[in-house]
Amino acid sequence: MMIRRCHRDPSELLYLGREYPKGGDYFRDRLRAAFARNKAVEDPEQIKALIARGEYVARELEALYYLRKYRAMKKRYYED
Repeated sequence: MMIRRCHRDPSELLYLGREYPKGGDYFRDRLRAAFARNKAVEDPEQIKALIARGEYVARELEALYYLRKYRAMKKRYYED
């Protein structure tokens, strides 16, 4: 059975995590631990769940960036 490959590779997740609120080093260590912990998984359903979780993390990181960008723009134009 062929499993769809996640379109986000570990390096892209690492790139997204460089500006993580707790720091890029914290995110990198957590990312590395997650991949190491799940390297022996062979069950296709479990692999799909792990890929979905990685996609979720990536979307959440992107949402954090968009929120930060929005707040910066709002602060620039609407001084309170």
